[in-house]
Amino acid sequence: MTLGTLSTRGSSQPRIGWPTWVRAVWHNAFVYSKTWRSSIVTGLLEPFMYLVAMGVGIGSLVNKGSGGVDGVPYLNFVAPGLLAATMLQIGVSDSSFSVLGGLKWARTYFAAIATPLNYHDVLIGHLAWIAIRCSAVATAFVAVMGVFGLLASPLAILAIPAAALSALAISSPTTAIATRQDDHLSMTVVFRLGVLPMFLFAGVFFPLSRLPYWLEAIVQILPLTSGVTLCRALTLHQGLHPSLFLNIGYMLLWFGVGYYFSLTGFRKRLVI
Repeated sequence: MTLGTLSTRGSSQPRIGWPTWVRAVWHNAFVYSKTWRSSIVTGLLEPFMYLVAMGVGIGSLVNKGSGGVDGVPYLNFVAPGLLAATMLQIGVSDSSFSVLGGLKWARTYFAAIATPLNYHDVLIGHLAWIAIRCSAVATAFVAVMGVFGLLASPLAILAIPAAALSALAISSPTTAIATRQDDHLSMTVVFRLGVLPMFLFAGVFFPLSRLPYWLEAIVQILPLTSGVTLCRALTLHQGLHPSLFLNIGYMLLWFGVGYYFSLTGFRKRLVI
């Protein structure tokens, strides 16, 4: 019996003729099917609790004191920011310790390249799975926003791919960093000096115009800032301004640079 026969046996396996990286996606999906319960809080319940807290708690104070933010109720303003922030959490979580574990602890990536898959397939499968998972979470989040009456435009449906792109713009460079680490302590620094500042200052909770000019200029460099701006514009009926396409291009740039360095990192760790 040949290796090709073994690798395609069973109705649940991808068939011959599919791109080989689909097998990596299938592996990630299979693993997730066994562990999905642990991600419900981060992916669904936590954003829902944020929306309730912001609308009933902080939102009532902001709306009473100033009539909202940028002409809209505070919950309408903060909800799309929380959507992008959720993508930040998932993208970094799935591209940091999980990648380091696949390279150093569980060494699942070494097992993968012992099959017909190569390091390129492993990377594409990894990022494709993140895009699929984040799209599913974003769909649920947008649905919850609809229940709360926070979708002011039919363009809000485009916030789902916008959120997934935001996740990829963050997870790709995070993967590149993870491929160059040898212990978990260095990844903890990424969370403290990368994730936390983005979460606090990228415009999730307040307009960037409230920041000092020099700090606003720095914050504009962050990929999450573009994700927040794009999701907010699509859900608040602000229209498709040309500047939004610049945000899309900027996130694609982050993804492309991260992909390149992720690829070289995988090649160095798995092949050379």
